[in-house]
Amino acid sequence: MTASQCTSNGMTLVAIDIAKDGHEVLIEPPPPARRRRFKMANTVADYQRLADYLGNTAAPALIGFEATGNYHRPLAFFLEGRGFALRLIPTLALARTREAMNNSWDKNDPRDAQVMLHLLKTGLSQTWCDPLRQGSHDAQELSKTHHQVTLSRTRVWHRLRNHYFALYFPEIERFIRSTEVDWLVEFLRCFPTPGAITELSLEQFTAHAWNLVGRRVAKAKLLAEIYATAQRSVGVPVDLESSAVAMLRLVLEEYLGLSHMRQIIAQRAAAILADSRDAQRLMTIPGVGPATALTILAEAGDLRRFPHYRQFLTFCGMNLSTQQSGRFRGISRLSKYGNARLRTAFWMAAQSAVRMRDNSFRRKFDRYLRTNPNDADLRRKAYVAVAAKLARVAHGLVKTGTDYRPFFEEALPGG
Repeated sequence: MTASQCTSNGMTLVAIDIAKDGHEVLIEPPPPARRRRFKMANTVADYQRLADYLGNTAAPALIGFEATGNYHRPLAFFLEGRGFALRLIPTLALARTREAMNNSWDKNDPRDAQVMLHLLKTGLSQTWCDPLRQGSHDAQELSKTHHQVTLSRTRVWHRLRNHYFALYFPEIERFIRSTEVDWLVEFLRCFPTPGAITELSLEQFTAHAWNLVGRRVAKAKLLAEIYATAQRSVGVPVDLESSAVAMLRLVLEEYLGLSHMRQIIAQRAAAILADSRDAQRLMTIPGVGPATALTILAEAGDLRRFPHYRQFLTFCGMNLSTQQSGRFRGISRLSKYGNARLRTAFWMAAQSAVRMRDNSFRRKFDRYLRTNPNDADLRRKAYVAVAAKLARVAHGLVKTGTDYRPFFEEALPGG
């Protein structure tokens, strides 16, 4: 039932403008009663007073609010637990409607509440799904924490490469061969400068550093190369007991600490995904690993709530939009008005899928680049097309409850 249908049935409409310490509430009962406006504090006592007031009204209440940080979550959880119908007002719809109604970009809490009430009347709202009640809260927290820890670790890594390595040991860059560089950070924590290496003989250095490098490498050859590189390094010579080296070791410790946090999050995520049949299905798709599956389930919740895959693509912001006026028709582009983290997850999964040896996503990517493989813009469009296909497949697998079948869209020989 839409909000407009609810209004015609005589519901009490409630618009709440969320803030950190208090909320602006605007209530419109069915005619001939008049509107009522008041402010409420962000406390349990005021929550209960609002619930008691709405529970004593003659008509059932329909409550609309805009997502504001996480300040709306406690109130929404409380009101939903009391049996009230909740609607989420999209931020962009609120901003555009406010500008259209008032012919100004000026905003304030009472005005926002009036606009929200108008959107409730016209049905331009979304059904609120509480993550805690839907069972996706833990996955969301793990996914968001993993994302923030990864960003922090990346920033620390860039600081190491752009400042400390360039200053004290520039030649160490040639030994960075992948994104998994924990062994190199451990090594530099023990040997932070070329001087710390060359003060030992090759045999002594090899004995001390033997357990610091990975298992799948020729250790003797690798350590001999590092030793020879340290002998001809152009890095700034600093004393091992100096404050500069102490700061370098401090940043290396920070990087290792963030890597350890990622491992803990990955272990807890694996436990959650092991009990989720939807996650197991998603991880059968080429390019979708545990982190991507966790992000999809955390950000989208239950994919079955989208009746059609186009609605899921719109939720991700991967639907095409085109500006058109008169005879002018612009280029179709991604709307990018949906969930940015979902778009990033499918984009990264697309990059992994096309690097695999043989699958339908790789073939789609190759078909896009067939005309001009060196065109960077065409390559970007190919990645977008593959990412959108991944989103369609993910929605289809979860909605139908089937496992991924490679090349299902192609006819088999012999019919």
